[in-house]
This record gives sequence, C-alpha cells and structure tokens, in this order.
Amino acid sequence: MSDSGSKRPGILKVIHAVSDLADDPAPDESLFDTGALDSFSLPDLVSGLEQQFGVKIPDADLVPERFDTVAKIEAYLDKRQS
Repeated sequence: MSDSGSKRPGILKVIHAVSDLADDPAPDESLFDTGALDSFSLPDLVSGLEQQFGVKIPDADLVPERFDTVAKIEAYLDKRQS
C-alpha cells in the first residue's frame, strides 16, 4: 500500500511542529539523542501523528524507542495502518 517515504513529509511536519529543529533530520538520526525531542514533547508528537495520519496510538506505545527516528516512526505507522 505505501511506498517508502510516502509518510515522511507528514512525519517531518509533525516533528517540526513539536520541536525547534531547523532542518529535516536524517531518516535514521535519533530525535532524542540530538535533543530534537524529549519525554515532554513525546506526547505532543504522538497526538500530532494521530491527527496527521488518522491513527490511534495506545498509551502503552508511548516509549521513546518507538519514535526515536523518522524511519522508526514510519515503520510504526505502517504497522498501525495495515
């Protein structure tokens, strides 16, 4: 259904909305290690992703490891939407 990168613009839009990143992060760059995201911005990221992609992300999935990189977020959303 989805080709690689199809969700990336939406993911980047949400990341930019909840962080003060000036540039797009690399697909495998850690958003937490770089300081773009932290535990306080994670809920904002998740609610933004829910709105952007029309998915429900359960509280149990609110762990930084799952949303650490653009690539991980993309893979996670692919699983939630399949």
